[in-house]
Formats: sequence, structure tokens, C-alpha cells
Amino acid sequence: MSRILRFSTLGFLIALLAGCGKHDHDHKPAGGGHAHTAPHGGTLVEIGAHAYNLELLTDPATGRLSAWVLDGHAENFVRVKAPALEATVDVGGSPRALSLKAVANPATGETVGDTSQFEAQADWLKGVNRVQGSVASIEIRGTKFGPLAFKAGPAAPAAAPTQAAK
Repeated sequence: MSRILRFSTLGFLIALLAGCGKHDHDHKPAGGGHAHTAPHGGTLVEIGAHAYNLELLTDPATGRLSAWVLDGHAENFVRVKAPALEATVDVGGSPRALSLKAVANPATGETVGDTSQFEAQADWLKGVNRVQGSVASIEIRGTKFGPLAFKAGPAAPAAAPTQAAK
């Protein structure tokens, strides 16, 4: 009997430690789920069942809303073929249409129609810290998702650097 208990406990511990396959991201202390860190300090929106993420970030100074398509662990950029992402953004109870255009990046070889980054600028977003809205739809690797509800704001302030011990 004790042998069965030991194997059961061992199996449980292995399953517990396996998690979602990688352990270089933060896990929530309660609820059994886990969280990932947005590479640009924005807000992550899960797409599909842990398949992809959409990171959204506002810049109140310029009125810019940026988005990046990421893998399920928010570690790698995922290119999509869309020339734009169509969104509705609610600012102060007034929903407005916003088209986030595909951004080319010569350093990574990304082009409009084959990119992971999208941006829009609107004067009515200047001075606005937090927005909510939805992206109508997005097609990633042949699968359509949407609508994707989101809440976004500026990048979280970086933690104060700690002084190295001497």
C-alpha cells in the first residue's frame, strides 16, 4: 500500500512541476493558472486556449496604441498576414473605430502583410492613460479569432535597480 502511495505522490509532483512546459515565466500563487510577462511592458490578451497573445500598449504623450502578436508564452513574435487590425476603442464611454496598421521592421525582415507589430495614432488618445476596447478579428496561421476584448495602458514603470553588494 505504501508503495502505491509513493508512486501516486511522485506522479502528482511530476505533473505539478510540468506546468505548461516551460518555467521561465511567473506563476500566479492561487488558482492554478499562470501569467506571462509582456515583452514591452504592456497588457497581454490571451488568444485561443493558450495558443497566442496580443500585447497592447498605449503612449499617452503621442496618442499611440501599439500591438504585438506573440506566441502562447509571450516569448516569441508571431507574424500575421493582416495589413491592419480593426479595433473599437472606448474612451470615456465613447466607442471609436481605430485601425492599427501593420508595421515593417527592416531589422527583423518583417514587412506589411508579414509582421507581428501594429500601430495607430489618434489625437483623441493623447493624454489618455487607460483604454478598453476590442479587436474585431485576427487570423493567425490559418485560424480566425475574435472579437478580442482588451484593456490597455502605458508600460508599467520599471522596478528600481537594486544596489549590488560589495
